[in-house]
Formats: sequence, structure tokens, C-alpha cells
Amino acid sequence: MELKCLHVADIFGTPGMDMVKDTLPRLIEERQIDFIVANGENACEGKGITDLMCQTLFNVGVHVITSGNHIWDRKKTFYSENPLIQKFLLRPLNYPTGNEGKGSVVYQLKNGIKVGVINLQGRTYLYDIDCPFRTGEREIEKLKKETNVVIVDFHAEATAEKIAFAHYVDGKVSAIIGTHTHVQTADEKISSSGTAFITDVGMTGPHDGVIGMQKDAAIRKFILQTYFKFEPAHGDVRLHGLFFKVDTQTGKTTYIERIRIDRK
Repeated sequence: MELKCLHVADIFGTPGMDMVKDTLPRLIEERQIDFIVANGENACEGKGITDLMCQTLFNVGVHVITSGNHIWDRKKTFYSENPLIQKFLLRPLNYPTGNEGKGSVVYQLKNGIKVGVINLQGRTYLYDIDCPFRTGEREIEKLKKETNVVIVDFHAEATAEKIAFAHYVDGKVSAIIGTHTHVQTADEKISSSGTAFITDVGMTGPHDGVIGMQKDAAIRKFILQTYFKFEPAHGDVRLHGLFFKVDTQTGKTTYIERIRIDRK
């Protein structure tokens, strides 16, 4: 059976949330999408995600919410009594044991198909947390006991780290989707082993600033090298994502396509 999947790129602020609410239901219908992962770590004005925002994303069709380093800006969301949040909001798996939340899940669709999702964070130019390569490999082996369909959200700064990880687990997962930089790369591909990969899926939100924030403060910070308060931008709103099809028997990806939808 063929599983049609969508990864919605890092949702940034109110413009990004509004774009998802306005666009995703139609996209699901047009593409007959079966399973959706969305990165929500910047949904609350660039700093984490709230309970209400999680529920909003679940309501419009998202199955699993992934994240990254900014999830800790509102980590109390992990204490929500909402069972969907408890099960399907992920943080990077390779943060040290003892942190709130969890980093992987197996989601069972209504038709019985199971999809594994793993959230990892790179270490280059980020925090010196546990190794994403070894942690990811162990978790892949664990999830593969339940399903051949495994999707990895690899939240990392360095393109080299993302590419190296893709080679490291090539053929062991269905897709590796890079997040964090908010700039969509044009290198989507399916390896000869059937693993889909893109270095960065981009950003769902305002593109008239600097990776989601208003440009004036960002420019002044680079020039003056002192603190400036960043505020979310608002214009040129786009939805970025990756659409791909997976053979549920083999776990191999058979089709891949970058998504870019501009607000009209």
C-alpha cells in the first residue's frame, strides 16, 4: 500500500499558524494525504508552542508535532493534560534523560497502518547534548520492530551534519527531513536504498524578515553586535513542506516533492 505523507516546515508565529489553518485542509483533500508531521517549535511568536496551538494543529489534520531547541522556551506544554499532546508532541530524543517529553512515537492510523516518527537535534553550533547518530540508530531499530515506515525530523544547524546523518541511516528509514534553518533547500532526493532526504524543508510563516523575525532588529544586531529585541515579521507568508509517498510494505519512499504555497 502507498502512504501519502506531508511534513510541514517549521511553523513560525501567528502568520505561520494562520497559513496552516487556511491551507492544510485543502492540501489534504487535493493530495489525499494520509499522514502529516509538522514542526511546531516556533509557533508561539518564535518561542515554543502552547497547548492551544497544539490542539489547533491536531484539529486541522496534523498527526504528530515535532520540535527543536526552542521547544524548551515553553516546556510547560509537556505537562498538559491533553492526551494528544502527551502522545504526539515530540522534543528531540537526544536531550539527556530526565527532560520533559519524549522524542519518538508510533502513530497508528485508522486503517491500521503504523508510522514511526523520531525527532533528533544536531550538535554542531547548537548544544552539546547526546549523540544524535547513536541515539537515532538505537531508536530506529526499536521502531522498526513495529513498522517499516519511519520518518526522522533532524533539527540541526549544519548542512554537513544533516547530510552525514542521512548517509549513516540510509536505507534504514523512509525519510530524513532537515529542519531549523528556515531556508528551504533544493536538494530533495530519494537514495538508491529508498530513503527520502532534504537538507532543510524551510519555514511556514513570514518571509519578509530574517528567518521569521523583523529585519531591522536583525540587521542592527549584526552591525552593532549588541542585544536587540526580535519581533516576528508578518508579510510574504508561505507554507513550505515536503510531500512524499512511502511503500508501507518495504518502508521505501517512491516519490518526493518540495511544497511551496504563497498566501494569495
